[in-house]
Amino acid sequence: MAFPQAFITHQLKARPSAVIAASVLAVLLAAPSSAQSAYFKNSTVPRLPERAAAATPEQQKLLQDNNAERQREIDALHLTGVRGGTNGLNPDAPNAANYDPALANPYPRPSDVLRMEGGAETTTAALWWAERRPEIVAAYEREIYGRMPVNVPGVTWKVVSTTMETVDGVKAVVKELVGHVDNSAYPSISVEINMTETLPANSKGRVPVILQYGGGNRLPQTKRPSELLPGYKTPGPYTGPDGRTQLLKLGWGFATIDANSVQADNAAGLTAGIIGLVNKGQPRKLDDWGVLRAWGWGASRALDYLQSDPKVAADEIGITGHSRAGKAAIVAMAFDSRFAIGFISSSGGAGAKLLRHNYGETLESIAAPHEFHWMAGNYLKYAADPLNANYLPVDADAMISLCAPRPVFLSAGNPESGDAWVDAPGTFMAAVGAGPVYTLLGKKPLESDTFPKLGTPLIGGDIGFRQHDYGHGAGQGPNWETFLKFAQKYFKVEKR
Repeated sequence: MAFPQAFITHQLKARPSAVIAASVLAVLLAAPSSAQSAYFKNSTVPRLPERAAAATPEQQKLLQDNNAERQREIDALHLTGVRGGTNGLNPDAPNAANYDPALANPYPRPSDVLRMEGGAETTTAALWWAERRPEIVAAYEREIYGRMPVNVPGVTWKVVSTTMETVDGVKAVVKELVGHVDNSAYPSISVEINMTETLPANSKGRVPVILQYGGGNRLPQTKRPSELLPGYKTPGPYTGPDGRTQLLKLGWGFATIDANSVQADNAAGLTAGIIGLVNKGQPRKLDDWGVLRAWGWGASRALDYLQSDPKVAADEIGITGHSRAGKAAIVAMAFDSRFAIGFISSSGGAGAKLLRHNYGETLESIAAPHEFHWMAGNYLKYAADPLNANYLPVDADAMISLCAPRPVFLSAGNPESGDAWVDAPGTFMAAVGAGPVYTLLGKKPLESDTFPKLGTPLIGGDIGFRQHDYGHGAGQGPNWETFLKFAQKYFKVEKR
């Protein structure tokens, strides 16, 4: 079934090149908190409880401190209230998430990534680099992800163990590393970053490496979400080869960084971790960096080490992540031009999906108590009247544009199997919207501006896209094969 004509007409008027023709994705999704990322399952950092009634005393204290920090920031912004996020479980709830494409575009204007703040068009690559791109970066730092301080201390990496493994017939060298963050300016807070590097043994030269957020040296097991509502299509668990196996068979390497060893995934931890260390244990300012930016900083420090390894191709290191780690991955790539390629999986709001596209996860969902810490404090004001997503200075098409001219592959799952929340149509629209920047810089945009059928790979341009047939819990698994076909256009291959 095609999108309703009213939706198509609206898009034609707003931006003809961004028209989407696809199936109506009118299904429910488990609430975002029920799809916690497997990438943090091995962390010892306490997580916020799903339900206060089931919380341990430690979690109760964590929740109280988390909510107190949110209220402190709300008070500092002089807000009288913040709108609640949408409900992805109950279609009859007053705040039920929208999955009707005809209702997904309530705002009168799409982003225009080449339109400068003064109204002039960015017509040359020189203008992009000198004026428009810095404007976008400044807007993100001031209002959305926060500023990274200039006085962030350095990191010293140490190899703590080296072992040999055989992965599906491929011999690999696995190093466990710890990155000690210099805390001499504030010894009360210690930050030790955990990372694992897995490289094919006996490689003939330097090898490409894909870095992702995780714990341990393996990709998380891919399986169907445990909490699906009745009526969902469930194609079964993904049982194909994991990304680590496929990477090693290409002669490439794989590394993981434990994001929670950089910064805890809650607002109670903002006075600890790298954010707390830089602030010497004091609360953050409203334009200080949030957790996503801190995780991006951690990935950049991992990149420092990888580039120093004589067995790694320093200019062929990519970044990947799924769900909230997908949000962190695109932030890392956007702000660090050394990442050569990105694989951004089911990132949703605050990632690669348009927040002005009212579908699934919304701006208000990201401003909720469990997630606001990912962003700068200033972000909260857009979830309070009279502001809304329409007032954001930039949207996800601008975020993807910051990755240009480097290749980026955007991925999502089947909405009918539990991945509607991340808004694949809104991600596709953002990818289309970033296309003019890629074109301006001499690269190929997304190869089509028509939303593809489920499972169709679009990898002919320097922006790639595919929606696999599994749910959110399958992670990147079902799209690794497509991503690696995309990546082989840019990285050398030494098959094993």
